[in-house]
Amino acid sequence: MDVKRSTPSYLYWLFCQFELITCSYLMEPWEKVLFYSFNLAMAGLLLYAAYVCVAFHLSSAFQLLWSFLGNPQENALSVVK
Repeated sequence: MDVKRSTPSYLYWLFCQFELITCSYLMEPWEKVLFYSFNLAMAGLLLYAAYVCVAFHLSSAFQLLWSFLGNPQENALSVVK
């Protein structure tokens, strides 16, 4: 299997499937630009929000874990508050 030749054709096939599913092949060029811009903006915002939320939750989870490991005699309720 030739990866260099099959990858672009597979990506083109995926793009054609996307156009068929969304019916964007029926749109005019200016409508496609708006449609794709909106979709890319929403996907970017979703990825950014997921990155920020995951980073925040991992940071707070590690802080809680290290506080439990660093101070075993301290009451657990005082660490949570």
